[in-house]
Amino acid sequence: MKNYFSSNFKLGVLGGGQLGRMLLTETQKFDIYTAILDGAKNAPCADICNEFIQGDLMDYQTVYNFGKKVDLLTIEIEHVNIDALFDLEKEGLTVYPMPSVLQIIQHKGRQKDFFVANEIPTANYKRFASLKNMDDVMTFPFVWKTAQFGYDGIGVKVVRSKSDLNDLPSVDCIVEDLIPFKNELAVIVARNADGETKTYPVVEMEFHPTANQVEYVICPARIDSTIAKKAQKIALKVADSFQFIGLLAVEMFQTKEDEILVNEVAPRTHNSGHYSIEASYTNQFEQHLRAILNLPLGNPESKVAGIMVNLVGEEGYAGEVIYENMENILKIDGVTPHIYGKKETRPFRKMGHVTIVHADIEKARDIAQTVKKTIRVISKKIKVESRK
Repeated sequence: MKNYFSSNFKLGVLGGGQLGRMLLTETQKFDIYTAILDGAKNAPCADICNEFIQGDLMDYQTVYNFGKKVDLLTIEIEHVNIDALFDLEKEGLTVYPMPSVLQIIQHKGRQKDFFVANEIPTANYKRFASLKNMDDVMTFPFVWKTAQFGYDGIGVKVVRSKSDLNDLPSVDCIVEDLIPFKNELAVIVARNADGETKTYPVVEMEFHPTANQVEYVICPARIDSTIAKKAQKIALKVADSFQFIGLLAVEMFQTKEDEILVNEVAPRTHNSGHYSIEASYTNQFEQHLRAILNLPLGNPESKVAGIMVNLVGEEGYAGEVIYENMENILKIDGVTPHIYGKKETRPFRKMGHVTIVHADIEKARDIAQTVKKTIRVISKKIKVESRK
């Protein structure tokens, strides 16, 4: 085994947002030198990593030059220059997740094609180069998704009538059947180069009704054990089909007929695993490190029930952030806030999260509701347009 700890080994991370910030807690715990590349000079990771470089993640030369300075390269966001990663890999740099996998996952059309080719259950879909080619898709409603660069509910829209198309950009996209579902679920799978695999418990996700953004993540999901086992089995199949190395988040629908359909995947640590920092024996960020460094994987099981509440910028506010009523939620047992270091808020921007742990999952859910109603992410009162 390589000496990663208190050594000259350099881990490179593409992306310096909140996922990178939480990963740094684990690299610092293990004393692993970590270099971060991000486009924003005030990125959440900028002041706390060993080395920070500001640069465009989609620029070939920037990513290539960064990769030449590190011993292993990973990501906290999939929107990166793939050509640079392929060339770095050819020259001997270890890149996890592998560029061939990222190339598929960073494009939702290729993702869906991969699911079909590998007999992974998913919703029916069609791919389109632009809105102009969608004349034959007029069976409403359906779900429209931009093929690339969507995040946090941006780039996804339920199209219920022809007039809804007027609000959409004419870009490479997919359209999917609108699935009537009981639950939206997720499973995180960790896999290292030796092929050791660990699966986290199935979580249940509750979404904001208009922003299409996760509000609550509930672990364990309040579903029958047979459904949970089916979801984990399918998630494992996805990871094995990719021969994935690292951490893979698999988002799913539980249909009204109790079938499991894969919605999409994320090749990195994920919002659906944040609860694990307080609730699991091995949190997702430590597990990601273990997987990419080919170390023995940790125990993914939960010590206690956990619920995550996303803290997002409140509608009607933009500017220097204020966390209102923080002291009130800190009075509640089992409540832990995580603030992401973003100085400016705007509507629905992810600014942090709160974890609630409790022996009783329903009690934890009640506390989560209280937290959601209590804390507000605002600024000085500057009216701004809400995100559509």
